Amino acid sequence: MYRGPGFDFSNSLRNDFLQRKGVALPKATSTGTTIVGCIFKDGIVLGADTRATEGEIVADKNCEKIHYISESIRCCGAGTAADTEFVTAAISSNIELHALSTGRKPRVVAAMTMLKQYLFQYQGNVGAALVLGGVDSTGAHLFTVHPHGSTDKLPYVTMGSGSLAAMAVFESGWKPNMEREEALKLVCDAVAAGIFNDLGSGSNIDACVITATHTEMLRNFVKPNERVAKERKYGFRQGTTAIKSEHIRSLVVSEEVAPIRGEAMDVS
Repeated sequence: MYRGPGFDFSNSLRNDFLQRKGVALPKATSTGTTIVGCIFKDGIVLGADTRATEGEIVADKNCEKIHYISESIRCCGAGTAADTEFVTAAISSNIELHALSTGRKPRVVAAMTMLKQYLFQYQGNVGAALVLGGVDSTGAHLFTVHPHGSTDKLPYVTMGSGSLAAMAVFESGWKPNMEREEALKLVCDAVAAGIFNDLGSGSNIDACVITATHTEMLRNFVKPNERVAKERKYGFRQGTTAIKSEHIRSLVVSEEVAPIRGEAMDVS
């Protein structure tokens, strides 16, 4: 039976029936997330934490949330981890084809338009909340793209479960025409606020600095949660806890090997 492109909801009634019977449906891995970006004097600084969650479980302590779009365009992803990764990979491919077709360096607004049209097509069923930033021939541009396809263009943005804490840092510390080091520190402080005030965000801080001539990816730029050495050694000598009884059971009850007689294999 032919099914058209897009999502298939034919099993939704079955899943609803199973859920009412008490069967736990599998959960998607979510990035939880604090992702941020801001414009500075020479370009864009993007930042993200590195924790991926699956319900209440930390699924990955060091995942990468700053995705490649083109040489001078990057995209931070929050929401469902698989959706953010595959959507950005698809748009990156389309942007490269667009650049080869036109013979020009791709613009940030072109990537933003492709992303918003793709997400709007699926009406929010693709759980990707994105911060898109880059520098092109018209200057530095910073956008947010919501899962339903709506967009914003602002000088500083935050998204994800830790976005409110991060926005508080931007509101109090951002100013126009900041220097590179100043903007990088502000972005790290904003992501750190999300890490320490939101359970869905955590681990390390990734950053990306984009200018007209260079893109610098700073993986694990700050590690605010490094495990320190224990003050004492907790070693216990053998025999500290007594063994009351011991029983060893063989898992193989009986085993018999019977040779199989037959014609020899022809090896000529």
